[in-house]
Amino acid sequence: MVDFAYVIAGSEATGGAGIQVDLKTFQELGVYGVGTTTCIVSFDPKNGWAHRFVPVEPDVIADQIEAATATHDLDVVKVGMLGTPATIDVVADALAARQWRHVVVDPVLICKGQEPGAALDTDTALREKVIPLATVVTPNLFEAQILSGMDEITSVDDLAEAARRIADLGPKYVIAKGGVELPGDDAVDVLFDGSDVTVLAAPKVGSERVSGAGCTLAAAITAELAKGAEIGEAVAFAKEFTTAGINGRVSGHTPFDTVWQGAFVDALEA
Repeated sequence: MVDFAYVIAGSEATGGAGIQVDLKTFQELGVYGVGTTTCIVSFDPKNGWAHRFVPVEPDVIADQIEAATATHDLDVVKVGMLGTPATIDVVADALAARQWRHVVVDPVLICKGQEPGAALDTDTALREKVIPLATVVTPNLFEAQILSGMDEITSVDDLAEAARRIADLGPKYVIAKGGVELPGDDAVDVLFDGSDVTVLAAPKVGSERVSGAGCTLAAAITAELAKGAEIGEAVAFAKEFTTAGINGRVSGHTPFDTVWQGAFVDALEA
């Protein structure tokens, strides 16, 4: 029997983030990936690798969702970058129109190719219309600070408090990711289940963020949930899978490295 995982997210042209990472992660973890593209982000190598952001028309997004959900019995979905309030409206309506076993929301709040005002509108719409539908939401440190309304997050205790506050927006579980940005030797994330906080730690791999880590973590959680895992075990495995991908990261001509989703299997076979 084939397990299916669905992703609604943006395309990132270098292959290091977005729907490309999601589908690679699904494939590595043995689930059949189905994807709907919400926007196209392409770095500009002639302009310091700045973001270029192009939204997909809402009607086209709706058409993709209609085709995907009519073709397969999809009940586990990851939501990544949406990009505009109009896109959020379409996706929120589609999510609300059917029953989902799990909805994993990786809340990409701001794309650097957007104007600040448009980004704020997107943040507000995401908070109000999509996050309340989530089984699991996976903000990074910046996103956790914005969504929680906290002035700063400088410790694991702060991160846990942020997760508690974000849970008030409606998701059943919150995974707040400290990554390399909190002090200490470990990359620390916290899982809040509505009552208890679980701390997940792994030794830091360098001191710089690696592109695609957040996408990989959320996609790995999605894949494991699609296969029937419980939330806690899905999150713990995804942390291990992502850490392996950071260790096996890929370098290119960009000023940042990217996660290699095949590194976990490579390590097992070594």
